[in-house]
Amino acid sequence: MILFIALLQQVDLEEKINSAPDKGYEIGVFIGSMLPFFILVLLAYLMYRYNKKRNQ
Repeated sequence: MILFIALLQQVDLEEKINSAPDKGYEIGVFIGSMLPFFILVLLAYLMYRYNKKRNQ
């Protein structure tokens, strides 16, 4: 599933960073590329925790 999503989101980060006007843009590109991953991990953890508490 992750591979499928990665193929849909083919974004050339190197090209964006090379054409960046300043360092702030580079940081924004990095955060923007990692944020969806962290949100999915957080969501999975919260679902796991909720179901674990519900079963006890």
